[in-house]
Amino acid sequence: MHGCSRPDPEGFWAAPKLRHALDLEVVIPGSKSATARALVVAALSDGPSTITGGLDARDTQLMRDALRALGVRIHTSFLYGSTSGEAFGTPGSDGAQPLAAGVWRVLPPARFVSSGDIDCGLAGTVARFVLPITAMAEGRTYVHGDQAMSARPIRPLLDALIDLGAGIPDGAFGIPLTVTGRPDLPGGPVIIDSSASSQFVSGLLLSGSRFRHGLDLRHVGPTLPSLPHIQMTIDILREHGVRIEEPEPAHWVVAPGPVRAGDIAIEPDLSTAAPFLAAAVVTDGTVRIPHWPLETNQPGALLLPLLEQLGARVHLEPGPAGRTGTLSVTGPGHWDLDGFDVDLADASELTPVVAALGVLTQGPSRIRGVGHIRGHETDRLAALEANFRSMGADVEQTEDGLVFRPAVLHGGPWGAYADHRLAQAGALLGLVVSGVMIDDIGCTSKTMPSFPSAWWSLATGTGR
Repeated sequence: MHGCSRPDPEGFWAAPKLRHALDLEVVIPGSKSATARALVVAALSDGPSTITGGLDARDTQLMRDALRALGVRIHTSFLYGSTSGEAFGTPGSDGAQPLAAGVWRVLPPARFVSSGDIDCGLAGTVARFVLPITAMAEGRTYVHGDQAMSARPIRPLLDALIDLGAGIPDGAFGIPLTVTGRPDLPGGPVIIDSSASSQFVSGLLLSGSRFRHGLDLRHVGPTLPSLPHIQMTIDILREHGVRIEEPEPAHWVVAPGPVRAGDIAIEPDLSTAAPFLAAAVVTDGTVRIPHWPLETNQPGALLLPLLEQLGARVHLEPGPAGRTGTLSVTGPGHWDLDGFDVDLADASELTPVVAALGVLTQGPSRIRGVGHIRGHETDRLAALEANFRSMGADVEQTEDGLVFRPAVLHGGPWGAYADHRLAQAGALLGLVVSGVMIDDIGCTSKTMPSFPSAWWSLATGTGR
């Protein structure tokens, strides 16, 4: 498994066990997936854009820095000089205009010019969304990341970019690599196998209208995971004037043309809400999430039908504006959870939390459709199997998921493998299993830097 070794007994975070009747409201930060797409769309646009409610965490910081390395100006605290971006002052100068909290201003360049170096960290969105832009940028760009990034699948995207005319060395198979930009990148027809990640499709769609001949993209492969994430990409592009046709399933045609600038509001990250909602389910408690969208294309919303199937009471109370509301989930307690059989192909980000529910059910459970998450931040299926077995669970991998049978669990070390979703799953188990020790709770900063303190408050009823 890539990501990290089995946990060292030093430096653990003791996952708190529930100490009170759970009845809590939790504010969830902005969607990582939507923030990444908003930043890229704004960078490709024909003028300045404003992003409100964007996630400020490691992955989105890496995305901002990557775009800045290509000449995009992004301001998150002060906007200097004119709003058109032609003149900028310095902090404290007469031209400085304060930006409201949670507001970012993105000013795209007239043309992309590489400053030479982009660090992707362990963020698949940065690598897969920014590489097509580097292929259009003047100069050479060295794209690198954390050690584990080299194990994440990206070869099909590189092959597609080469076919579209990009200056990528033949035989390149992953990160790190050097891209020689071509501002007149031809684009046109290309075939890709996106079975390993829908981000290959999204990355090409995001930049497709800026290719000289647009993009005619076909997916050929056994599966196409995370379709809601592709739809999220299509929706934001259409909102910004990009013409995208879908002549048939797994076939997208993007017309060449400008990306219209505009303001973008980011929804809360519904996948990040998952462990908090699951906490209500396993503890016979209640958790409320404000600002839940009444309509959304986020895959995290697909958790709600499963929670209802498990016996939770789920209610969404619309707010006065009619676009969002407060979601309330009250659970039956883990002692009353029946087994389930669920296909998470469209919402694979939920797998770690749903797997934690699976080991707590009173009957056999199964997760299907998620074989591709072996190529996420770590091999998530192998990591989950190893962690659960170390705690006494009866679990095994299948070709496309996991199966669980009831067993008595005990505490012990939990390996996060530098994976935020795995760390969250361990914290969830710790609410009802004593002695769960997580080796890297800090990796939750990928999507929610405040997760450790928020979870401590949830479990104990106190701040920390």
